[in-house]
Amino acid sequence: MPSIISPPTVPVGTIKTFGAFGPKYQVGEPMGQLADGDWIIRVTLVETDEKAEYPCTQLIKDPDAE
Repeated sequence: MPSIISPPTVPVGTIKTFGAFGPKYQVGEPMGQLADGDWIIRVTLVETDEKAEYPCTQLIKDPDAE
């Protein structure tokens, strides 16, 4: 029987930036786990309202937007 792995706790609704100087995005819900154990998180770009998928390991490194 496969083990059930809970999605990571992410700051849903928080506005962050891609790296120190990148565009702003809003954190959404976890979408699924990758083969390497990382999780894909749905994000929405603030300026364009475009939806994207972003690895959780990168998301947690990104700073909160000011």
